[in-house]
Amino acid sequence: MDSLFAHPAGLPAPVDDGGADHLIGVEVPQLALCGTNGEDVQIGRGTTPWTVVYAYPMTGVPGQPLPHNWDAIPGARGCTPQNCAFRDHYSELQALGASVFGLSTQTTEYQQEMAERLHLPFPVLSDAKLELAHALSLPTFEADGKTLLKRLSMVLRGSRIEHVIYPVFPSNSDAPAIVEWLSGKTR
Repeated sequence: MDSLFAHPAGLPAPVDDGGADHLIGVEVPQLALCGTNGEDVQIGRGTTPWTVVYAYPMTGVPGQPLPHNWDAIPGARGCTPQNCAFRDHYSELQALGASVFGLSTQTTEYQQEMAERLHLPFPVLSDAKLELAHALSLPTFEADGKTLLKRLSMVLRGSRIEHVIYPVFPSNSDAPAIVEWLSGKTR
């Protein structure tokens, strides 16, 4: 398996620091975030019964270095496997009535390279100005002077957050967990 798609052995697991405890039941503010599809998206105004938003720190670009000590930061490594897991479970999530969006603090231009390279069938949203991160008090960390989102997933019904997975480890575990959770809700 290509090293971009695999988790290196010995990655430190993130701990639940309570950074997402406040999110269940919260209404998502009506902020427009630019997507890799070129459209502005307000995640609380979906056209499907459910909206899945998974947040990740950042994706690297092949051949370019990651931030200093990236693999030593608990939960930082694994954005490509997480994006691929949502890509691979996308049809199941759609069948369960969910729209899917990735979310990071990288610019749309930066995200577009990754979305095209990984053939993502859904938009990735840019919160480069940290508007959603601040409005929802999403957990973040700093790396090489950049504020990055800690890895988490949220499931919304309308504009209200109904389910949160945090921390996510390994990074590709949240997509199948959300499929299972939504399957239980739609029976």
